[in-house]
Amino acid sequence: MARDEQLKQRWDLVVKKLSATFADGDPLDLDAIIYLIGVQELGQLDRKFKKDHKLDLMHIAICKLLAPYGYYEFDFADEDGWPHYKVKEELPPLRAGEQSVLMKDAIVNYFIESKFID
Repeated sequence: MARDEQLKQRWDLVVKKLSATFADGDPLDLDAIIYLIGVQELGQLDRKFKKDHKLDLMHIAICKLLAPYGYYEFDFADEDGWPHYKVKEELPPLRAGEQSVLMKDAIVNYFIESKFID
């Protein structure tokens, strides 16, 4: 199976499983899934977040997702438990479609590693 087709199948499975759990089956978009990963990584699942914290959660998720690709490295967790990352290598300029594929690939790998999908 071609890598692109495998990524699409795995991405569809992630969307289906997360949507069933968090959105009553309505398909979650890429940003919503990134947000959920940020909440998971922060570990404060029972908390309501303000808009600016939601952006911070998405940043946490992006750093976590792109760390295996060599772009970020975990630095420390602050006194409130928020993880902080440092940039190891700047992301290359990517078109919107390329960014989307990179993030979907990173998300699929994240959920494979956590055994959420095979």
